Amino acid sequence: MKVAVVGATGLVGTKMIQVLAERKFPVTELIPVASEKSVGKEISFAGKKYKVVGMQTAIDSKPAVALFSAGGTTSLEWAPKFAAAGITVIDNSSAWRMDPDKPLVVPEINASVNLV
Repeated sequence: MKVAVVGATGLVGTKMIQVLAERKFPVTELIPVASEKSVGKEISFAGKKYKVVGMQTAIDSKPAVALFSAGGTTSLEWAPKFAAAGITVIDNSSAWRMDPDKPLVVPEINASVNLV
């Protein structure tokens, strides 16, 4: 499964990538995404190196899932663009928490929520 991590070079994004590896999540291709100042840096994941890309390049790569951890402003601007491209977005920011049209999933409480 192609997985994009938006905010890949930040503290939480780095941890997300670490957890994906530790949990052996079925990632066939990692798409690390960050701000333009980080584009071109390399991220190691599962014994491979991946270059950090910008937002539009990530969308054009058509990941199945995009994990967002880049802050609310970034999520508000870019998550809808990823979703419009058919990509499942999981956002870690507070941007959508009070939006009645977006499910707030807390696995320990409502893991059975239908996200589709």
